Order: sequence, then C-alpha cells, then structure tokens
Amino acid sequence: MTASLPILDLARLDAGETERKTFLEDLRRAARDVGFFYLVGHGIPPSQIAGVQALARRFFALPAEEKRAVAMVNSPHFRGYNAAGAEITRGRADWREQFDIGAERAALPRESGAPAWTRLQGPNLWPAALPGLRVGLLAWQEAVTGVGIRLLEAFALALGQPADAFAPIYAGAPNQHIKIIRYPGREATPDDQGVGAHKDSGFLTLLVQDGEGGLEVADVNSGWIAARPVEGAFVVNVGELLELASNGYLRSTIHRVVTPRAGRNRLSVAFFLGARHDATVPLLDLPADLAAQAWGPASDPDNPLFREVGRNYLKGRLRSHPDVAAAHYTDLLDTEARAA
Repeated sequence: MTASLPILDLARLDAGETERKTFLEDLRRAARDVGFFYLVGHGIPPSQIAGVQALARRFFALPAEEKRAVAMVNSPHFRGYNAAGAEITRGRADWREQFDIGAERAALPRESGAPAWTRLQGPNLWPAALPGLRVGLLAWQEAVTGVGIRLLEAFALALGQPADAFAPIYAGAPNQHIKIIRYPGREATPDDQGVGAHKDSGFLTLLVQDGEGGLEVADVNSGWIAARPVEGAFVVNVGELLELASNGYLRSTIHRVVTPRAGRNRLSVAFFLGARHDATVPLLDLPADLAAQAWGPASDPDNPLFREVGRNYLKGRLRSHPDVAAAHYTDLLDTEARAA
C-alpha cells in the first residue's frame, strides 16, 4: 500500500550523468505508479514562496465588494474572482473562494469562423485595492513556468525522447494558469467537498500548500493518499496532456480536496502549465519497452479527451463555470457544442 507521495529532488538532474539517470528513472516511476510527487531542489527561494502566499492572504482579506469588482463572470477569458460555491466539479459546487489569472496577453479579434477557443486568450482582471498582486503573481508565473519547463524536458528524456520533444506545442504561448485558493473551515460549508474528484487537463500542475492538509490522491490499493504539506516543496501532478502524449504510459491521477475542519482555513497556490491553445497533442514514439506498458489514455465517456488543446480546455471551462458560460458563450450552450 502506498502511504505517501514520493519526494524528488530536481537538483539531481544537474548532478552528473549517474545521478541524472537515476533521477529520470525515479521521475518516470513516480509519474506512472502514482501520478503525483513532491518536488524539492527546484530553485525557487523560500522567500518568494512566502511572498506569494502572503499576497494571496491579502487578496482574500479584501472586502467582499473589492473582490466582486473583479468577478470572473465579467471576463470572457475565465479570469478573476469566484466566491465559494461558484465553480462546479462533476456537477457539485466546490467550496473554495479563488482568483484566477493566465498569461497577460491581448484578446484575439472575434473573426467569423474562428474556433471558439480563441476567445480564451485575453487580459487578466486585477483588483484596484491591491496593485501589488499583479506584480507578484506575474513574477510567480514566470518563475514557476521555468520550473515546469525543466520538468517537461526531464519527462521527455525519461520517455526516451529529445529534451525539447514537447516544445513544438508550448513554445511561444504556453497555457499558464495560476489559481490562488482559500478553503473555508467546515462550519461554513454545506459538505466536505473543497474540490471534487477530478484530473487536471494540462501538462503539469505545481502546487504550493500552507500547513493545512486536505489534498488527497486516489490510489487503487489504499483508497486515498493524503498529500500532507511539505515545507518548501511543490506537489506536482501529471495532467491529461502527458497521459495523451504517452498513450497512457504516464498517469493523470484523480485527486480531490477535503475542506478543513471547523475553525481553520486552507490556502494554496496552484500553477497549471499547458500547451498552446492552437496545438494538437502528438502521440510520442516510445521505446519498445515503454510502449509495451502504455495502455492508452483513460477517458470518461461523460468528459471525453480531445487532442485539440483549445477545444479540450474550453470544454472544461464551460463545465466548471456555468455563470461565465451563460454570460459570454450562449452560442455554445447546446449539448453538441459543449463538446466542441
């Protein structure tokens, strides 16, 4: 039975050929057997981690009207603030308040015949009452993107590919998504669902937790593994893009967050690294020994996976944020268009 997540030290990647080889083997094993691991040796200083957590706390301490001024329902690009209960996972409300940003890029022009996912690109919403949030979160985005790309290169090597195997589908405009999140204690929640059981849709997720637990990882043997906080470490998990590209050799694992007990709160900062919206996920030509163990990606019939990145990402956003969908995507809300 797996009792805890493995811990991997990214510094081993640059510690000589022998250490590099064993790190890649450990990375491949962790990503296949569990799909989650702790990452240390990533190079981001504790002061920067503490700084982004402090910024998140300052945001959530703002008056409700200041947060509502940057509500996600005002953004066709799915950026901004959601109060607890606004986001949906598997048909049920997630009990967390959160603030989402992406890469700071101009909106694309609305052209006749353009794919619907082109509407996803656009500017972030920023609270006027906390101007430092923009500077801090964009700096965090840049730093964690660098760690994520190093990990992607390591995954490519671990799968017998050139280090830049994934670069053609992220170079120039990777999908960079930050979500700062506060989970209220259980006395304020209708049930214990902080976030319902789900998989992540991108390449990788890198998560910073505070000292409050709650993240749980599905395991076929033990039910759920508690991803207990480890100071200075990211919790990293494999997303569906890597599962698709590796034909199911790598594992995108179901996970959930249980709300804290009464009188406590949980704070986390999640970074999701994905491919460009205009990309199509390739099927890697794995070495024969790995290919023999690739069983194909798992796909939920009610939530099918598409290799077209923008199509897949938009589908998830529309399902998770019905208020944004109703405000900005009414032309897509028939049953067939939801899968487009």
